[in-house]
Amino acid sequence: MSDTPVPEVSPTRDAAPIVLRRLTLADPFRWLAQGMQDLRAAPGIAVFYGLCFWFMAMVLGWVFRTRPEYTMSLASGCLLVGPFLAMGLYETSRRREAGIAPQLSESLTCWDSHMASMGMLVLVLIVLELLWGRASLVVFAVFFNTGMPSTTGVLQAVFNPENWSFVAVYSAVGGVFAALVFSTSVVSIPMILDRDTDALTAGITSIRVVLENPLTMLLWGALITLLVGASLWAGSVALVLVGPLLGHASWHAYRAAVQRVPAAAIQPELA
Repeated sequence: MSDTPVPEVSPTRDAAPIVLRRLTLADPFRWLAQGMQDLRAAPGIAVFYGLCFWFMAMVLGWVFRTRPEYTMSLASGCLLVGPFLAMGLYETSRRREAGIAPQLSESLTCWDSHMASMGMLVLVLIVLELLWGRASLVVFAVFFNTGMPSTTGVLQAVFNPENWSFVAVYSAVGGVFAALVFSTSVVSIPMILDRDTDALTAGITSIRVVLENPLTMLLWGALITLLVGASLWAGSVALVLVGPLLGHASWHAYRAAVQRVPAAAIQPELA
């Protein structure tokens, strides 16, 4: 046999129109179950990426202890880096789906052929992250006009009933930007990997998925937040498992939301 690239994992390069599927509230739990299957099938790859997620959590904890006013900004940065780091996990799930043995080396280089689209999407998300960070600092400055509080001061502010207005505004601002980041990236990155589409099409498709399935995607976002939050509460080491699980599950979320490309549409790309 020659060393011909495996057809099943070749990007389709927008060969077929994008058709969205209607999702149900049971789907997010099914994605998690499928993600667990992928994790068990490639535990070594999962541990590697899980350690990367754990390191991010350790850095986040250090910032919270030393410069708490930047915690939300860094947390949003982790939400930005996380999906791109998870691209290797998407590739692992993608190869398993095609019946090909996953390899760590392939997962580490899967983004090479998508640099233009990924770069543009990164730029859009970075702008959102910068705006989020600036808005968070403004909220702190308005409510703490005597200077930024220490870590203890932040905790007192959050749990003090007298500061309900600060908590409400801070949560509202964070919620708006978190929703924008989530909506833009929830299926756009696996779509770029799978179809080699441009960043604009991928981002719009991701937003369409959220708008057409608001309850399902709200549940999916809540499950991600709950699992990550529980992992951090448990000491962040749980992210070694939870991080890869969510990465694999996100691939299946994309597969469920965006109709697969018919085999006939892929043939011209293989010619």
